[in-house]
Amino acid sequence: IFEVDLPFCCFQRFDDLKEGDVVRHDGKRSDGYLEHIFKHAAKELFGVDVKEITYKALKNKDFQEVTLEKDGETVLRFAAAYGFRNIQNMVLKLKKGKFLYHFVEVLACPGGCLNGKGQAQTEDGKADRALLAQMEEAYAALPVRLPETNLSVQRLYRDWLEGPGSRRAQDTLHTSYTALSPGSSSLDIKW
Repeated sequence: IFEVDLPFCCFQRFDDLKEGDVVRHDGKRSDGYLEHIFKHAAKELFGVDVKEITYKALKNKDFQEVTLEKDGETVLRFAAAYGFRNIQNMVLKLKKGKFLYHFVEVLACPGGCLNGKGQAQTEDGKADRALLAQMEEAYAALPVRLPETNLSVQRLYRDWLEGPGSRRAQDTLHTSYTALSPGSSSLDIKW
């Protein structure tokens, strides 16, 4: 499993914000950090500077794959799984050992965060496509700031995490997956 030593939020206090302070991460939409982590991993691990990412839709538009090939071999394989059906399928494949991704971005809302149920809907309860397009356009217009250039993130690493790659950063920001044997509890979730 691939791990990246980057925090996943800006650690910005909102009472300190001034006009022009609102920024976005690298990527076309407000979803997670898949694009940023993919570009960072390609550069750090394989010396490849990825400018543009191409998503390949697999079974549906809410399950997409991004890969990096070097010397004819796939060296990075990332996936974006949006919506509970795709998450459920992903968990089933993980259990069977047939889910060979280095990184998976999981979002509960089909279509991603901007398409979530907390967003404005039409009178009949369906997603307001025009409003969604406006929100995506407004988000894309924000300037990009990479998380590692954020002064608050730099202070966090320096003052609290004892530097990038430190034992404290590893313990705080990293996780790992360990398969568990099937339990006998009736409270087990059956996916």
